[in-house]
Amino acid sequence: MKAYFVGGGIGSLAGAAFMVRDAGVPGSDITIYEQLPLLGGSLDAVAKTDGGYSLRGGRMLTTDHYECLWDLLKTIPSIEHAGQTVYDETVQFNEKNVAHSRARLVDHNRFKLDVSTMGFSMADRLELLKLSEASEETLGTSRITDWLSPPFFQSNFWFMWQTTFAFQPWHSAVELKRYLHRFMNEYPRIETLAGVKRTVYNQYDSIVRPLVRWLEGHGVNFVHGTQVTDVDTRDDAGGKLCVTALHLRQGGALRTVAIAEDDLVFLQNGSMTDASTTGSMSTPPAHHTKADSGGWALWEKLARLRPDFGNPAAFNTSIPESYWASFTVTCHTPDFFDAMEAFSGNKAGTGGLVTFKDSNWLMSVVLYHQPHFIGQAPGEFVFWGYGLRPDRIGDFVAKSLSDCDGGEILQELCGHLNFDRQVFDGAVCIPCRMPYITSMFMPRAESDRPLPVPASSKNLAFISQFVEIPGDVVFTVEYSVRAAQTAVYQLLKVDRPIPAITRHDHALKVILDSVLKSFA
Repeated sequence: MKAYFVGGGIGSLAGAAFMVRDAGVPGSDITIYEQLPLLGGSLDAVAKTDGGYSLRGGRMLTTDHYECLWDLLKTIPSIEHAGQTVYDETVQFNEKNVAHSRARLVDHNRFKLDVSTMGFSMADRLELLKLSEASEETLGTSRITDWLSPPFFQSNFWFMWQTTFAFQPWHSAVELKRYLHRFMNEYPRIETLAGVKRTVYNQYDSIVRPLVRWLEGHGVNFVHGTQVTDVDTRDDAGGKLCVTALHLRQGGALRTVAIAEDDLVFLQNGSMTDASTTGSMSTPPAHHTKADSGGWALWEKLARLRPDFGNPAAFNTSIPESYWASFTVTCHTPDFFDAMEAFSGNKAGTGGLVTFKDSNWLMSVVLYHQPHFIGQAPGEFVFWGYGLRPDRIGDFVAKSLSDCDGGEILQELCGHLNFDRQVFDGAVCIPCRMPYITSMFMPRAESDRPLPVPASSKNLAFISQFVEIPGDVVFTVEYSVRAAQTAVYQLLKVDRPIPAITRHDHALKVILDSVLKSFA
């Protein structure tokens, strides 16, 4: 049996690891195809040639959740600390760097808001309760705005919840309900982000690099510069779909890989970072669309063959509703970090997101513990930010965030903080535009996402943010890892339980604390 993974994101890396660790598959029988030179998919982090670093995003973790991710990382050795796993070093790092935000929301007067109260009216509480207790069948394809009234979206809770998880009012009511239940234990402490855990470095250096090293040590084959452009299929005697060949493009050359009857194919269907682009200090990111990348093509073809293979059109047909922009700033002096620590009351790495709630862009920034990259020079300081309203004109720059270069983004940030522009002398800001970054939150029907292994598939599995895992939440590293573990265990009949989703919403104390918080 040979196994082929289409795409080198965290789902494929995790799936290969579960095959080696839990199914006893030799690494030499596993191949991962990736078009880009960097593995990890959306968990990327790179040093640019202009002296700046770039991250498309930063993932917030929690040791109270993410059961499959931690199950995996307890296996993977640290690349810096002999005798420790990635899980071990992550826990120890967070014990030393405890999160407790003191400046979660900042208003237009540069005042740090009192966010100990959620700012709910009784009508807000009743509407949120009604949404959270409605069945997914009742919620259907409805949007959050179908259940919550306009005043709700001005509450402290909404600004904090929205910017922590990147929700928009027009997103799926089902996904908001799932988040409210999955992270109910985070709700009573949402204003301090005390439950948030971070990796020692960015997620590429802290998770992807050690995982890839472990897989390479077991002989897994990584084939870069390769795009899987098409698949051949047939129906077996029982009417199930079988993949029989993969068509590859490698450096302009085309070739075909035959898939034997017992071989397995794992496809990362869809991509939340498809068609993303970066700019520079003097150039805004290009406005790419689906036509500029092939991240959805294979899923679209397969979905036409089987109804239980999902409906990608539910997620990729409205870029204005699914995109936002982020930016990574590399400072070459400590001036901004010193000023921000003094303003926020938080040492870098302990404060989490600072959101400028009255910002036209709805801008947030987060200062990481330094260094944030392996190999980062002692005099370099890296932070990240993003805007959930990238189409709006700035408060201090007469452009939309999408049309701004790095220098203009720094000007806007200084305006909100009333900092002198000199705090960014020599800094490099790399803007990034992501057309599909919250596409998995778009309103959808139950049938729009396939199961990791659809009932009508014999040797094809889907592992991505666009599969259906009842009770779990998309836009997390955990979701991709759980999808991969589910697919591998099912196809290879692994006799080992998948870690259960922790139901904090069934704990009496969590429920009581959440009720009390709602009335604070």
